[in-house]
Amino acid sequence: MTGKTMGFQSLRVIAIANQKGGVGKTTTAINLGTALAAAGERVLVVDLDPQGNASTGLGIGQDERVRTTYEVMTGRCGLLEAAVKTQVPGLAIVPANSDLVGIESELMAEPTRPFRLRDAIGAVIGQSRSSPETATTYVLIDCPPSLNLLTLNAMVAAHAVLVPVQCEFFALEGISQLKDNIEQIKATLNPGLEIQGVVLTMHDQRTSLSREVAQNVRGFFGAKVYETMIPRNTRVAEAPSHGKPILLYDVNSPGSQAYMRLAAEIIERERRYKAA
Repeated sequence: MTGKTMGFQSLRVIAIANQKGGVGKTTTAINLGTALAAAGERVLVVDLDPQGNASTGLGIGQDERVRTTYEVMTGRCGLLEAAVKTQVPGLAIVPANSDLVGIESELMAEPTRPFRLRDAIGAVIGQSRSSPETATTYVLIDCPPSLNLLTLNAMVAAHAVLVPVQCEFFALEGISQLKDNIEQIKATLNPGLEIQGVVLTMHDQRTSLSREVAQNVRGFFGAKVYETMIPRNTRVAEAPSHGKPILLYDVNSPGSQAYMRLAAEIIERERRYKAA
């Protein structure tokens, strides 16, 4: 199922992935989703990490996670049945909890295991055709920090992958492996998959290291790297502990402004892609 056959014109599915931990995947999922919703998009975040940090960061407590991505992946409920509204208008989330830890062994004998999330999103597309004015326009999948069955499901379901890269010494470590995995999935399971873009996170313009890393990443990925860089910002780090995205916690902070610029850049990139 390629991007075209998954209903590309009405919905765009983006997996936020990098097998390295601590690079800003969840922070990007939360705050990019919020910024896209603030720009008028209708966004569904799918928390595919057993830690459930995206759910916590959007203020969804454990007692509110009645249905989760575990139930979706095991076929117990549909994606929209599990979706929970957030405090951000236009933004909902399918939460996650530790039940996801055992999903790999539970689905080991299932031949459809790489396609569980793709099929769940396909059902959303079918439902949205009847009411396009309220249909979801973006699905953002927050992947775990590993290349496992959950990340495979995300990439099989996605039109594109967004790669957060932290501005640190080991920034490019494992990136070539991630690119190889994306190419392998594209060749075998999802011909429409592409890297939508690379976002530099935790950037500190005062240090030569950050500048050097940014230059190296741009040299490696070229035009795929967004112009917007997410700065290292204390307010961004504080916001999840209050169950809020940065746009609600401190809209005037540099981190908040950066995510709004990133959302605008992504929307423009998607517009050019649709027109191509």
